[in-house]
Amino acid sequence: MAIIEDQTGYVELVWFQKYQYLGNIFKEGDIVIASGKVSYFNGISLAHPEFEIIDSIDEEPIHTGRIIPIYPENMAFRQNGLTSRGLRRIIKPALDTLSGLPCETLPESGRREYGLIDLTRAIRQVHFPDSHEMADMGRQRLSFEELFHLELILVGRQKKRHSKTDGIELQPPRKHGRELLGKLGFSLTGAQKKVLREIYDDMAAKYQMNRLLQGDVGSGKTIVAVLAMLGAVESGYQAAIMAPTEILAEQHYFSVSELLQPIGIPVKLLTGSVKGRGRKEAFADVESGTCPVVIGTHALIEKKVKFAKLGFVVIDEQHRFGVMQRATLQSKGRNPDILVMTATPIPRTLAMTAYGDLDVSIIDEMPPGRVSIVTKYVTEDKRPEMYQFIRKQAREGRSAYIVYPLVEETEKSDLAAATQAFEHLKRDIFPDLKLGLLHGRMKSADKQSTMAAFKNRDIEVMVATTVVEVGVDVAQATIMVIEHAERFGLSQLHQLRGRVGRSGIQSYCFLLTGERCSEDAQKRIDVIISTTDGFKIAEADLELRGPGEILGTRQHGIPELRVARITDSRLVTLARRLAYDIVNDDPSLAKPENQQLKIILKKRLGGRLKFAKVG
Repeated sequence: MAIIEDQTGYVELVWFQKYQYLGNIFKEGDIVIASGKVSYFNGISLAHPEFEIIDSIDEEPIHTGRIIPIYPENMAFRQNGLTSRGLRRIIKPALDTLSGLPCETLPESGRREYGLIDLTRAIRQVHFPDSHEMADMGRQRLSFEELFHLELILVGRQKKRHSKTDGIELQPPRKHGRELLGKLGFSLTGAQKKVLREIYDDMAAKYQMNRLLQGDVGSGKTIVAVLAMLGAVESGYQAAIMAPTEILAEQHYFSVSELLQPIGIPVKLLTGSVKGRGRKEAFADVESGTCPVVIGTHALIEKKVKFAKLGFVVIDEQHRFGVMQRATLQSKGRNPDILVMTATPIPRTLAMTAYGDLDVSIIDEMPPGRVSIVTKYVTEDKRPEMYQFIRKQAREGRSAYIVYPLVEETEKSDLAAATQAFEHLKRDIFPDLKLGLLHGRMKSADKQSTMAAFKNRDIEVMVATTVVEVGVDVAQATIMVIEHAERFGLSQLHQLRGRVGRSGIQSYCFLLTGERCSEDAQKRIDVIISTTDGFKIAEADLELRGPGEILGTRQHGIPELRVARITDSRLVTLARRLAYDIVNDDPSLAKPENQQLKIILKKRLGGRLKFAKVG
C-alpha cells in the first residue's frame, strides 16, 4: 500500500497478492499521478491503479491523465519487458526529436485542399493525442498518405501504359456489328452503349488496351464483349475468350456461336475435353487464321496453340488465373488488347486499388423487363411447402435448380451430397418429375448433354453442385434452391441466385441452412435476402471479409495496409484524385517540390509493391 496526497486530501493506493511489491517503489516526496477505480472504506482508495512518477509538476505524463496508446503485445515483446507501458516510454522521447524534421511527403496544396494536418503532428497525435478528435485527424492523415502513395504508383503505371504506341489500332465493327444488333431482338441499355464507347476508344488508340469490365449478374457483359471482339475480327485479327472452367467455356461457346454463326463468323471451342481429330482441326484453324474467334480454357495457352494474328483477348474471371497464365495467352499475339471480366461486381474502392492500373468500365444498369428475384430463408419445417411450390412451377413449364456444396460426403463433412440427395429427391420427393444431376466430376460430354436436356425441359429439376455458379443461362429456370447456404460466400450466393430470373418471369431463390449456422454466415444470408444489387453485396462482402479474402492477396498483390482501410471509399477517392493531379502535372516526379515524395516512394514501396498486372 502507498498513500499519496495533495492540498485537497489523501488517497490510498492498494495492491493485493503478487503485486504488493509495487507499494514499495515509492519514496516520500515523489510526485505521483494515479488513476483507477475509486472505492470508499475508511477513506478514498484506488485498487491496482495505473500510476506514474514524474520529476516535476510541469512534466507531461506518458501513462496517466491522458489518452494513452495501447500497442499490440506478442510473446517476444513481453519476454523482453516491452509492454505497452515500456513502448510508450521508448516512443515518447523519439517523438520529441521529430520537431522540425523535413519529413513531409504530401504537397502542401493537397494538404490544404483536403484539410489534412502535417505529418509530424499526425504521428504525434496518433501516439499521444491531445483529444479523440486529434487522434482521428492523425489517423486520417496517415491513412490518406498510405492510400495516396499506393494510388500514385497505380496511376503512374496507367499513365505510362497510355503513353506507349506499341498497341494494335482496332476499329469499331460496322457491317457485322449492324448485323448482330439487328438480329438481337432487343436494344442495348444506355450503360452498355456507354461502356462500348469506352472500349472502342481504347481499341482505336495506339496503346494496348487493358480494361476491366464490371457489371452485375445478368447486366449483359457477354454481348458487350462479343461486339468488342467483332471490332478485332473486322480489322483482320483474331479474338479469344479464356474461361477458368470447361462448363463456363462451353457456355460461352454456345452463347457466342448463337450470336456469331448466323452472321457468318465461325467460332471454335478448345478445352481439355476436345480430343483427337477435333483438337487437331482446332489447332490448324487457329494457326491458319480461318477461325477468327476461339473460346477455351487453359488449353489456349498450350505451346501447340499458335494464333495467326491474335488481336483481342477476353479473360473471364481473371482472378482464377495465375499471372503467368494470363501473360502466356497475351504473348501469343503482338500486344493484343485485353478485356478482363469479373463474374460478380468488385467493390469500387477495391477495384480502384486491386485493378488500379487498368481502366474500368461499369455496366450499372440492368436490361428492361427483368423482375426482381424473391429471396427467402426456408426453415426445415417449411421444406415440404417449398417442394410443393417447385412441383407447381414445374407443371406450369418452369424449371428449378437444387444446389449442394459437395459432390460426395466424406468422413470430415456432414454436408448433404448432391449425388445422394439426387437419389433421395428422385425416389421420395419428386417421383412424378424429371430430375437430372450435374457435378464437376462428370465427363464433358455428359455435362453438355445434361445441360442441353435441362434447356429443352427433358429435365425439370436439376440437382447440382456449384458448377452451375457461373455462366449457365436457362431462360425457363425460375427457382434456385441453395442447400447449406451457410457454407457459401456472398459472391457465390449472388452468382447462384443469378442463374434464375434470366427472363421476365418471376423467379425465386430459397436458402436453407444446417443446424450449425455461425454469426458470420447468418450475416451473409441476411445481406442476400435484403438486396439483389450486386454492388451493394460486394461492399458488404468487403466489410465482412476484407480485400485479401475477396481477391486473394497473393494473387492480386494487394499490399498490407498498416493504417488505411480499402473500405474507406471517401479517402480512396480523394487519394486517387490527388495522385491524378500530380501525375498529370509531373509524370516522373522531377519537380523540386516532389523530390521528397519520390524518395519516400522508392524507400517505402520500391521493393515490395508488386502488383499482379494483367499486362
